[in-house]
Amino acid sequence: MEIVLKPIAKVTNSRTEPIDDNWETIIANIELAEHIPTEAFNNISDFSHLEVIYYFDKVKKEDIVLFGHPRGNPKYPIVGIFGQRKKDRPNQIGLATVELLEHNGRSIKVKFLDAIDGTPILDIKPVFKEFQPQTDIRQPIWVADLMKNYWKQME
Repeated sequence: MEIVLKPIAKVTNSRTEPIDDNWETIIANIELAEHIPTEAFNNISDFSHLEVIYYFDKVKKEDIVLFGHPRGNPKYPIVGIFGQRKKDRPNQIGLATVELLEHNGRSIKVKFLDAIDGTPILDIKPVFKEFQPQTDIRQPIWVADLMKNYWKQME
């Protein structure tokens, strides 16, 4: 089976390279594609957070992996691709929970979107509390080390 998706929007921001860390200052603008009506954003500002599904269009097919050390770091265990959030995924799909900062017509400004300039957006959904984890989140200890410079807290 083949699935064909058409982007619904595009990211504009200052980050042009897929660097793993220091995303804390990046503010992204998401602009609707021409074939999507402005009304698709009606009432979006009623929500504080959104889930953004995007496509890693710059990933080369030869870079896609199914397992390995996260970020290629041998101090981390060998982990399957579905046990990490690496961009070099089989279907090149990204997902981020973002903070909605502003809605203006056909565009929204968001914080905490780790997608580079020009990234195609596949879908946007509001965050409902009822869809958030209902139990405590568990993760291996290496994740905190891996992520320590990803979203540094602003002073």
